[in-house]
Amino acid sequence: MARYTGPKARVSRRLGTNIWGTKGETIALDKRPYPPGEHGRTRRRGNVSEYLLQLQEKQKARFTYGLNEKQFRKLYEEAARRPGVTGENMLRFLELRLDNVVYRAGWAATRPQARQFVGHGHISVNGKRVDIPSYRVRKGDIVTIREKAKQMVTIQWNRDVLDRAAPPWLETGQDGYAVTVLDLPQRAQIDVPVREQLIVELYSK
Repeated sequence: MARYTGPKARVSRRLGTNIWGTKGETIALDKRPYPPGEHGRTRRRGNVSEYLLQLQEKQKARFTYGLNEKQFRKLYEEAARRPGVTGENMLRFLELRLDNVVYRAGWAATRPQARQFVGHGHISVNGKRVDIPSYRVRKGDIVTIREKAKQMVTIQWNRDVLDRAAPPWLETGQDGYAVTVLDLPQRAQIDVPVREQLIVELYSK
């Protein structure tokens, strides 16, 4: 199972950034801006190894998008085989996951919630129900919320309160319950704070 079920704030404190975007993580980072554990406050930060930096970047990306280690390495290997910059290919594949598209569309407050919506069958792609969070959308695909799910209080609240604008590579329909994949996301359009080159260096050793 790829879904992480442990303490989220602990992971965010370890990696120094709000991974899942929850209020609890923000509070934890503000109150205790140092790594967790008995020696977190006193641990020396000056001598951070190159390997540790690479590992932390990989963990940031892996936890952010909700993949386990096997899935993440497989995705990296596919990105390395494709033409273009490996790190950018990898981030592009992550952004094109169906659960991430649901999150980017503003229908879910967090990516784990978006993953739940997809897994419960609330999302369709080109008119067909898809319940696989890792499903990769393509240019021209139309992602919609199924009719019954449109009445869900959670989705309506997310749309009204979050008011999250979709990225330029997605076009939101007039009713707000559909998005079209206009193009493949470019690196400048991906706002995840991950240094993908360090991940490439880690896996290419």
